[in-house]
Amino acid sequence: MTQGFRSFVIFAGMRTGSNLLEATLNAVRGVTCFGEAFNPYMMGWPDKDEMLGVTRAAREADPLPLLARLTDKPGHLPGFRYFHDHDPRVLEPVIADRACAKIILTRNPLDSYVSTRLAWETNQWKLNETEVPIPARITYDGEEFRRMLSAAEDFRRHVTGRLQATGQAAFHLDYEDLRDAGVMTGLLHWLGRTDLERVEPARDQVPQNPQELAQKVTNFDAMQDDLRGIDPFGLHRIPHFEPRRGPAVPSFLAADAGRGLLFMPVRGGPDRAIRDWLAALGPVQGAFTQSGLRQWKRARPGHRSFTLLRHPLLRAWDAFDHLLMRGKPEEREVLRGLHRVSLPPDDALSRLARDDRVAIFADFLGFLRRNLNGQTSLPTQPIWASQSEVLSGFARFAVPDMLVREDRLAEDLRHLARATGLSDADPDAVTPALIPDALRDPRLAEAAQAAYLRDYIAFGFGLMP
Repeated sequence: MTQGFRSFVIFAGMRTGSNLLEATLNAVRGVTCFGEAFNPYMMGWPDKDEMLGVTRAAREADPLPLLARLTDKPGHLPGFRYFHDHDPRVLEPVIADRACAKIILTRNPLDSYVSTRLAWETNQWKLNETEVPIPARITYDGEEFRRMLSAAEDFRRHVTGRLQATGQAAFHLDYEDLRDAGVMTGLLHWLGRTDLERVEPARDQVPQNPQELAQKVTNFDAMQDDLRGIDPFGLHRIPHFEPRRGPAVPSFLAADAGRGLLFMPVRGGPDRAIRDWLAALGPVQGAFTQSGLRQWKRARPGHRSFTLLRHPLLRAWDAFDHLLMRGKPEEREVLRGLHRVSLPPDDALSRLARDDRVAIFADFLGFLRRNLNGQTSLPTQPIWASQSEVLSGFARFAVPDMLVREDRLAEDLRHLARATGLSDADPDAVTPALIPDALRDPRLAEAAQAAYLRDYIAFGFGLMP
């Protein structure tokens, strides 16, 4: 086998033609597809509870012995079909195995949905030429279809992303390819069976529902109306090129007061006020490792974690002030020389007039928009990274229980304190930052929104704080 493949996996979904593909492969001497070997409800095929000497109970306890037994067939090419809802413990070992050929089979998702619903209605999942199809029609359910579409798309993106990250190529098939002898021959040649001159598609299965959709869907007009609201080309998707961030666990602060409070700070917010409030409640710990923080959480049932959201315009102003007063000189030099930010020389920064400072801030907001879109060589600093991405980084370790808003700081903190048993905690002294008059400029607000559009949409911020 020229590719060196010792096994294969078919990444597919329900009603994509995977039964037909399996039949085609199983008709080739020396090739065996073991069905949906890791479907949690069966062993490969319906009404089967054992495969290669492994029972369903043994597979449930640990699926990897079955995977090893299934793929260890020297001189033979074994494989199986894997769908998005099959045993997730198998997916990463399969992807990591470069000797396992990856086949990705897709179909028009609406056709798959209608075909799946018809199969559930009739309990007819395969049809050979001697059988009579059971007539049926289905009622389209838009919410159900979107759930199926989302699951299929998420699965496909995950598999494709993992293959790209590991430097592997897959053989892509569409439903219409499955009855093309040329494509089937090419697939087997890619799998290493170059000894085969021609591979004919299996003929023991026939299309079950060859009618047009209008004949299979009772509410066809309503379906068309609903589908108009789906955006397959991502016309309203917000481009996202910001670098992924890590959990930032060492920056978290934990107070033992009550049942425990964990503050997950987003840099560029009023962190000092929160730190002082926590310190007034009792001892505060920081500089955690992930292991140490898990132990802290485990020892405090009922603890609550929170982070603090600030309006993007105020946060950008804070990042700008940090850049001017405490940022690296080399960063300011790059902004001057390459990014059209009209910063004066460093020795004149402290003497900036208010109007000049606001004009430079407008330039800085333009730089932020380019930086967050991956259009600059300067790294995205935590102090000006989008809050959406910072929280995504947190979620890779733990999701905060509460997103506290700066504009309702005392009210949110009071609710949080009650949830941890701190009825006498007084957050009234924790006040939001004042909005500088210089920021009451609609042009600055629009520039901040252009830079942080993801945050405005994700968290419902108004144009002006």
